[in-house]
Amino acid sequence: MIRLATDVGGTFTDLVAYDEASGRLITAKTLTTPADPSQGVLAALEEAAIEAGAVAFLVHGGTTVINALTERKGARTALITTAGFRDVLEIGRGNRPDLYNLRFRSPEPFVPRQLRFEVRERTAHDGSVLEPLDEAGVAAVVERCRAAGVEAIAVAFLNSYAGPAQEARCAALVRALWPEVAVTASHELTRAWREYERSNTAALNAYVQPVMARYLQRLAAALEGRGFRRPFLAMLSNGGTADFAWAAAQPLQMVESGPAGGLCGAAAVARAAGLDEVIALDVGGTTAKCSLIRGGEPRVEGRYCLERSRLSPGYPLLLPVVDIVEIGAGGGSLARIAANGSLQVGPESAGADPGPACYGRGGRGATLTDAKLLTGVLDPERFAGG
Repeated sequence: MIRLATDVGGTFTDLVAYDEASGRLITAKTLTTPADPSQGVLAALEEAAIEAGAVAFLVHGGTTVINALTERKGARTALITTAGFRDVLEIGRGNRPDLYNLRFRSPEPFVPRQLRFEVRERTAHDGSVLEPLDEAGVAAVVERCRAAGVEAIAVAFLNSYAGPAQEARCAALVRALWPEVAVTASHELTRAWREYERSNTAALNAYVQPVMARYLQRLAAALEGRGFRRPFLAMLSNGGTADFAWAAAQPLQMVESGPAGGLCGAAAVARAAGLDEVIALDVGGTTAKCSLIRGGEPRVEGRYCLERSRLSPGYPLLLPVVDIVEIGAGGGSLARIAANGSLQVGPESAGADPGPACYGRGGRGATLTDAKLLTGVLDPERFAGG
């Protein structure tokens, strides 16, 4: 039987398969198809010529979630919260990464203020109900969301980490009144007490939920159409896996799906080599990732921060994620001369379409790959299949 893994990156889609009976290792690499990443996966399967009936295990990872977030290509999202807490996402926390940097900027919420709605309800710190949920108010908010063209709704109530009953009731009402809309309740993702972080986690999960649900459904249908059998598993940011249905409901758990898979692979290689302390470096097409492996295992953090820099605190997410440091400099990263005359690389990437100039697909910007080719670091006849 064959164990199969696929990974969609910003530039390449990779496949690795292991035949347990013969010990044969099969690999394939194709260009990612940004318009529909599932097509790149199917192209890799065709290139590898794997018999569908022989596959007993299939896991899929990639950067689809993180790319949707960084490129702001998610769904039009609304937030329903406790009356008086509409601006939690805007206020955030008063933590500056670089205290005296005058160029500091507060991150703009993924949910604009006109799509953040309040309803009457109140849960105490111990989970007891102080004010019952205004169900008529919820119904009115749903109608306003319909009129505003909303595709996804996040629900985050004060103190729902301690008592989620009213938040769960609100989410159930929204789903009943509007079955087509994607709904995320904050307690379904985390029961941590930090109000801002929990609200932001729910909002970003809702933001990518329709995108990932459609993508995973499309990929599953294509795989089944070619004879592959369920379950289809998704690689999670904590190094574990879950079936496509669960991942479609909690897609934010895949925010570092691809890098987590690479780190787990590096840890396995390190253990096989008898090494306990390892630095793992993963350079992709869009970003480069680095992580420490201690005691033969990657470290898992309970909190992740998207787009944190010296100038911005970023967007905190209360999710288990392997401990990775990531910068916007990969093989497809574009180089340019800045206004001050310095050379800058990334974070913009040529991606897979058109890709680096040396691909001959219409790209004209200079990338790291072009530089490595021209300086002789890469041999075009022997690198990655040509």
